[in-house]
Amino acid sequence: MPFPLYLLAMAVFAMGTSEFMLAGLLPAIAADLDVTVGTAALLTTAFAIGMTVGAPLMAGLARNRPGRSSLFGFVLAFLAAHAVGAVTSSFAVLFATRAIAALANAGFLAVALTTAATLVSPDMKGRALAVLLSGTTLATIVGVPAGTLLGTLLGWRATFWAVAALCLPAAIGILTRLPAHRGHQDAADRPGLRSELARLKSPRLLLVLLLGALVNAATFASFTFLAPVVTGTAGMGELWVPVVLVLFGAGSFVGVTVAGRLSDRRPGLVVAVGGPLLLSGWGALAVLAHEPAALLCLVFVQGALSFALGSTLITRVLYEAAAAPTMAGSYATAALNAGAAVGPFVAATTLTTAAGDTGPLWVSGLLVLSVLLVAWPLRRVIAAGRSSEVLS
Repeated sequence: MPFPLYLLAMAVFAMGTSEFMLAGLLPAIAADLDVTVGTAALLTTAFAIGMTVGAPLMAGLARNRPGRSSLFGFVLAFLAAHAVGAVTSSFAVLFATRAIAALANAGFLAVALTTAATLVSPDMKGRALAVLLSGTTLATIVGVPAGTLLGTLLGWRATFWAVAALCLPAAIGILTRLPAHRGHQDAADRPGLRSELARLKSPRLLLVLLLGALVNAATFASFTFLAPVVTGTAGMGELWVPVVLVLFGAGSFVGVTVAGRLSDRRPGLVVAVGGPLLLSGWGALAVLAHEPAALLCLVFVQGALSFALGSTLITRVLYEAAAAPTMAGSYATAALNAGAAVGPFVAATTLTTAAGDTGPLWVSGLLVLSVLLVAWPLRRVIAAGRSSEVLS
């Protein structure tokens, strides 16, 4: 894999740390800013909505600019938003900084996904995506647990400062080592913006966008509220929260790495095997969450299955949107974050029901069930990889 891919993954690591870190910081933020945990969870929703809306918007604005300068600018804006968030005492201001950071993250990821796909041969998009998303999975393994631990010891504001600091080496690496050219066709050769947007009329593209969004909704529905499950349902101490996040992240790294080897040629296999297992796993976790040993094992498994299935579907987005070379990444980013916005919002409504802390786990299961119900009649479309494999 080309070295610039790893520079992009470094920036994704910093941004992924920020995106996921609230899962372990929500109780502290809620207490400090005098809001409920459910209200504090709106910070996750704000970030996801900002990325959903910002992905096509930022990609459209940046499509005629050099990729390196666009990526560098997005990283600097992300850094500034976290610096402001670290010093504010207002929930409204913190909410606004999360939205601004999301726009910067959306722009970066949309351009980075497109750039990553053009740095490799056309039949290796899945592997390139796996390298890029490894930044996110490593964030869940290292960045998020470290941020949670830092927040536990020094306060949640210290974690925001740490994310801002992480952006610096990423920005320097992008500016000094990423090729100055954008990587895809010259402006004279590539399709116009109207033509690229028209690709969204494709039923095949809309299908994989919907399924990718639903899988990510299921992932975030539970991931956002893992901390209450650990400290409440399982009765474990606060220091176990980063341990659980590490396990989820380790599983996600395994899942996205394995899927990267399969998603180009055998996407149907990943969906056929991973989908039912993921559905069963959320139900098992909801039932066994009070058992610490079962919780620790199942969190790892669910992380692997969630990212294997999700990354495979997003790889299908890049294939189906190949005729939109500057906007394909934004479509994938929007799908991921539409799910990330909806999942926690729906899951939060279950916290005050009889299901309590395990409500989000049941929501994840229902979302995966909806994926399987939609995917099964249309399995030939989803499984149409390079080898024209079909699900059977």
